[in-house]
Amino acid sequence: MDAAVIVVGAGPAGLMLAAELRLAGVDVIVLERLEKRTGESRGLGFTARTMEVFAQRGILSRFGEIETSTQGHFGGLPVDFGVLEGAWQAAKTVPQSVTETHLEEWAAGVGADIRRGHELLSLKDDGDGVEVEVRGPDGTHTLRAAYLVGCDGGRSKVRKAAGFDFPGTSATMEMFLADLKGVDLEPRMIGETLPGGMVMVGPLPGGITRIIVCERGTPPQRREVPPSFQEVADAWKRLTGEDISHAEAVWVSSFGDATRQVTEYRRGRVILAGDSAHTHLPAGGQGMNTSIQDAVNLGWKLAATVKGRAPQDLLDTYHSERHAVGKRLLMNTRAQGLLFLSGPEVQPLRDVLSELIQYDDVSKHLAAMVSGLEITYDIGSGTHPLLGKRMPQAGLTVGDRTTDSTALLHSARGVLLDLEDNPRLRARAAAWADRVDIVTATADGVSAASGLQGTSAVLIRPDGYVAWAAPGSHHDLPMALERWFGRPRSA
Repeated sequence: MDAAVIVVGAGPAGLMLAAELRLAGVDVIVLERLEKRTGESRGLGFTARTMEVFAQRGILSRFGEIETSTQGHFGGLPVDFGVLEGAWQAAKTVPQSVTETHLEEWAAGVGADIRRGHELLSLKDDGDGVEVEVRGPDGTHTLRAAYLVGCDGGRSKVRKAAGFDFPGTSATMEMFLADLKGVDLEPRMIGETLPGGMVMVGPLPGGITRIIVCERGTPPQRREVPPSFQEVADAWKRLTGEDISHAEAVWVSSFGDATRQVTEYRRGRVILAGDSAHTHLPAGGQGMNTSIQDAVNLGWKLAATVKGRAPQDLLDTYHSERHAVGKRLLMNTRAQGLLFLSGPEVQPLRDVLSELIQYDDVSKHLAAMVSGLEITYDIGSGTHPLLGKRMPQAGLTVGDRTTDSTALLHSARGVLLDLEDNPRLRARAAAWADRVDIVTATADGVSAASGLQGTSAVLIRPDGYVAWAAPGSHHDLPMALERWFGRPRSA
């Protein structure tokens, strides 16, 4: 084997996965067709859940001071995300190019072998491993790995070469996105409809203005190169009457409203993550964030499988957990598209939904859906409110130092949090200490938002989701440890 895992694509999902594998001690090669990053930034900002994920790995500080906001939207209708108690605020103005820069530096720093200018030509899964043919700067060569993960976007070569089914609906219209300099435009919220379509204007750092142009009735095109800025300016003028042709385009892109998802996230030793597995209308900045979270769900499971210590079906839970998340993502982005891309015939629906959003329960539901905080995995039966959900940040005292539940996940290992200094509990978990950090702590200022009220212990997976809690789980601790972390050392 040239590496345990080969990852195709050095976007956010591929880089996040590479770093997760390296934190688990697995060697990984990342193949990226482009010789250097494009600087384009389709994705913008982080959802609350992605902010938590980066904090769990201790990399949030790499992004410097981040502008956050509790203001969001669903289909262009304002939603107050501040109703989500105990959650991080979303980041609004971090360009995807900046995210990729920091993730690449982090992944390389922990030992990922990132090879730019290397294009996948073909692959073969022979049941014992995957062999790939690659064209690089020095010609064509082959590589072999135990597993191959496609993180190569909506037009994924990995997905096509491995024969994944990718059902869904094709694009019905084409939309433009452009970042501009030298133009002074009044901000326009997404969802502000015009007779012929919808436009958005938002300021970005560095004097950049981002615009989105959605002109109804424009047939989709399969472009090999980006549209010209003149096409964008012409569409803008038709919709708004304003002439922006004098502006300098930093970059221009087009996208559609195609909605597709693979039927399986893994076929043998080939796995898909991110846009390779699901494509949808950009709505609420969910695409890049869901892709990053795909990688975090997959990384520790794939690493345990490669090392031969995973339970038999651990890797299968990547599909069962993340396919359901992707399906729900496609549902909510389609719903949002109907709200902000349709004409006046949908205005009554917008009006009704605007009324409903005034109710806190509705706002919480929509905000949690878009931010990724509603996700609940099937980890077994029980009554504890945290089971299957992500562990919120909770202040802790460990010995003579203060920390929190988020910081305990920096090493991407499991965590058993003993909140009652219970020697018997720790003894029962000792055989998994090579994979799970056993931490005795007291919870500081426990609130309802932390989910730790009345809790004596909690088992947290490396991806930050709760796999067992006491009291409230209907299976015992060793069973949960073996389910998620494999057989004990003594066995």
